[in-house]
Amino acid sequence: MNNYIEQPITKTLELNYMPYAMSVIISRAIPEIDGFKPSHRKLLYTMYKMGLLKGDRTKSTNVVGQTMKLNPHGDMAIYETLVRLTRGNDALLVPFIDSKGNFGKQFSRDMAFAASRYTEVKLDSICEEIFKNIDKDTVDFIDNYDGKMKEPVLFPTTFPNILVTNNQGIAVSMASSICSFNLKEVCEATIKFIKNEKVDIKKYLKAPDFSSGGELIYNEKEINNIYETGRGSFKLRGKYRFDKKNSLIEIYEIPYTTTVEAIIDKIISLVKTNKIKEINDVRNETDKNGLKIAIDIKRSANPELLMHKLYSMTPLNDSFSCNFNILIDGVPKTMGIKEILANWLKFRMKCIKRQTAYDLEKKKAKHHLLSGLAKILLDIDKAISIIRDTEEDSMVIPNLMKGFSIDEGQAEYIAEIRLRNLNKEYLLNRIKEREELEKDMQSLKEIYESEELIKDIICTELKEIGKKHGKPRKTEIIYHEEIKEIEEHELIEDYTARFFLTKENYFKKVTLVSLRSSGEHKLKDEDTIIQEIEASNKSEIIFFSDKANVYKIKAYDVPEVKVSNIGHYLPNMLDMEEDENILYFVITNDYNGYMLFTFENGKIAKIPLNAYQTKVNRKKLINAYSNKHKLIDIRYILEDIDIVLFRDKDKALLVNTSQIEEKATKSSLGVNVLTIKKNSSLTYCLAKEQFLSEDIEHYRGKNIPSTGHFILDKDKNKNEFLK
Repeated sequence: MNNYIEQPITKTLELNYMPYAMSVIISRAIPEIDGFKPSHRKLLYTMYKMGLLKGDRTKSTNVVGQTMKLNPHGDMAIYETLVRLTRGNDALLVPFIDSKGNFGKQFSRDMAFAASRYTEVKLDSICEEIFKNIDKDTVDFIDNYDGKMKEPVLFPTTFPNILVTNNQGIAVSMASSICSFNLKEVCEATIKFIKNEKVDIKKYLKAPDFSSGGELIYNEKEINNIYETGRGSFKLRGKYRFDKKNSLIEIYEIPYTTTVEAIIDKIISLVKTNKIKEINDVRNETDKNGLKIAIDIKRSANPELLMHKLYSMTPLNDSFSCNFNILIDGVPKTMGIKEILANWLKFRMKCIKRQTAYDLEKKKAKHHLLSGLAKILLDIDKAISIIRDTEEDSMVIPNLMKGFSIDEGQAEYIAEIRLRNLNKEYLLNRIKEREELEKDMQSLKEIYESEELIKDIICTELKEIGKKHGKPRKTEIIYHEEIKEIEEHELIEDYTARFFLTKENYFKKVTLVSLRSSGEHKLKDEDTIIQEIEASNKSEIIFFSDKANVYKIKAYDVPEVKVSNIGHYLPNMLDMEEDENILYFVITNDYNGYMLFTFENGKIAKIPLNAYQTKVNRKKLINAYSNKHKLIDIRYILEDIDIVLFRDKDKALLVNTSQIEEKATKSSLGVNVLTIKKNSSLTYCLAKEQFLSEDIEHYRGKNIPSTGHFILDKDKNKNEFLK
């Protein structure tokens, strides 16, 4: 018999899943107001306790091993955390760890970091600001996982590190994505905010800044949204230089969100699929001197236009999505810049207040001891006499307490004074020290009780940090209005190709160079070419089917093939209906000209080609022509021409298409041109040049509709289709 307890699924989730979800949110993925996740904090605090703020570097293995006392994870998880914080990895604008050895690179997927036994680390100088006065009760400490050590809940960071260090994390049902900002700009903006909360923060905190450099495309609306709500996205793109002499493009900075390998892979893919033809070779030339992607281009290529193509088709232009989700007192909250600064200021003021209280207590304790010393100065001889006349050592302290009305601590302090210190200079210095302590205590008390004084201290610290550690921006700001807009058609390579349609619905696009150097067309058995057109790669192709549908596609979207290839199967390419066949295709740049649809009932529909032009990029149009009567002929004319119509094989009519009234509606039944008697039909429609006749004008009709003229025997003999 199975033993089980029946309970609602909500209860199961609450008991079993919620603790896990909360643990991931609070203790792993989301950073707190000091700008660190728990894993970062445990690692850096371990290094601090190891004395790595000063002195020489130590092996990374040593740090990883020591960190396990606070962070119960595998060595690789800890080492990967360490790697990201190092100067060598280039992941952070302001690295926290000074490193020696190979730590890989943030901008590379394949450059692996060396094992921890080969690399060396110590804390970088900025960590002085991270740990400042941490031993003065500025922050709370908690037990580590086994209760044998203490670790800080937060670091008392003297600057808003939460905005300087980029952080990404995915928790359960929520995520955090914080971009980095320039340290100098953050310090200046924070000072201005402290002095006036209504300040326009964008004046001082211009835009995000990344260790990878590149260019940030500044859109004021997007930046405003991010600054105000903590959510939104902005675009980053790489930087390049062009070596005209060697026809070489060198990309030397890329967006923070991508890697060198991802960009190269995409470029190779575009070259292989013939979407980019200007590139001869692409290489990863990244070395100790920094990042470099080298692109050899054809001498005829326009480098600026090619880069626009690469920006639009590769990760060289990428987006960074912001979600400023931060833990405030254990609760995740998405905030804008000002709200983050307000929360950091509140936290920092609390740190300084706690530090002030700590210093005040220490000075009070010292002052208390010196107050006891002041009492014995009134009668030193009496103090010496008490100590000398006391028979038991244990009674010295009680006797001093009784003789001078002082407490035990004061008595201990006096009793510990060496005989040589009972000189006038020493005692006068102690009295002076007591007076200075009183001044310090008064000053500390004023700071403790005044928010304005605490804010002044914070501003002074920020000013010093900006001056000492601030560096120029790495990511250049370019305004999106300044970027030259390149139309889509400009990005497409313009060349002439020949297009072939076969009876079995196969379609080929062959370059003229390929055509000249090739032999016969490869076709399926019993398949034949029914139409061919030479046109520009930038044109639009319009296909007409036997189900009165039109399919449209850009010529550059049709991949090139060799003559030896059977071509692309149109039903798959155009997503055609079942049992549908393409009858005819037109290639145009401007939609000028007309379509002529000739029906067996003697009518012709003359439709302007622009009737098939759409504002929206639609791929399929239905009711492209009338399907009430059998279609005999379909053709495109740029301007009016002479055509010859045949009724069965006995009569012919020569007309000029200018005589046929054009119709605006695509599915128009057309105009009566050739009068058709019962049991007869219009059977052929040819261009004037296709009909062999000694007197072609014999068949011209003055008006339409017309019954046509009987075909002369000699003309029947000249034209095979009439025999």
